[in-house]
Amino acid sequence: MTKPVLYLIACAAGPTQYIDRGVRCAQAAGWDTCVILTPAAARWWEDRLGELEQLTGHRVRSQYKLPGESDALPQADAMLVAPLSCTSLNKWGAGIADTLALGLVSEGVHMGVPVTAMPYFNQAQGAQPAVAHSIAALRKQGVQYLDGPGGYESHPPKQGNPEGFPWDAAVAALRLRAEDRGA
Repeated sequence: MTKPVLYLIACAAGPTQYIDRGVRCAQAAGWDTCVILTPAAARWWEDRLGELEQLTGHRVRSQYKLPGESDALPQADAMLVAPLSCTSLNKWGAGIADTLALGLVSEGVHMGVPVTAMPYFNQAQGAQPAVAHSIAALRKQGVQYLDGPGGYESHPPKQGNPEGFPWDAAVAALRLRAEDRGA
């Protein structure tokens, strides 16, 4: 039996330094995990992309493929955007898909792929009025947005704990959602 495929999509937010933990958590939950990074997040892993590729068995993607190139990754059964930065949240909520990461989820949610997102940004960023509009827009499209007690609660500025990001809660919520949708 083949494992379901998860696209673990990470933005340039603190926990992305530890995305290997997210991969291991997803793999332990039975997912064949592929990593997609925003271009800014890919810079953080630039010297260590081989580690992620060895861990997942897949190429790490951060750029759109060229016309005529075949897909490097298997088709996703579910997508998890974690950590979701404030910038990417607002771009996604406004329909801006200028990166592969945002393009995949913008399209995937409208193709019936279960999409879950867990943010990581501080309270000052979260107070920006566009944030509430973006969250509402994503939820209206069917994205499971994990914030508050059941997800990630924003932290005071300069007091985040990227190492303590709740990868297990994100993967568990996604798994329940995917099972509900038959993935």
